Amino acid sequence: MFGKVCEDMEASLVEMDGEDNHVHLLVEYPPKLAVSVLVNSLKGVSSRLLRKERPDLKKRYWKNVLWSPSYFASSCGGAPIGIIKQYIEQQQTPL
Repeated sequence: MFGKVCEDMEASLVEMDGEDNHVHLLVEYPPKLAVSVLVNSLKGVSSRLLRKERPDLKKRYWKNVLWSPSYFASSCGGAPIGIIKQYIEQQQTPL
């Protein structure tokens, strides 16, 4: 689902992994695309699809909110892409 959202926004999902309470995404995106727009789309689409496919999740989340309003984004211009991918791959796959 994240890959499709990225593709629709002319971006590319390079790597994804995470923990129980957060995800790590390595995304290549064009400079014309604002990070906030990309993140809002990723959160919105995934939230709608997960609530539709997994109605049991409604009981687990306060006010039917899957994602927090915050996010962290960082440029990895100085780090080799392989190192960033390796870090993300070492995270647990979210359920």
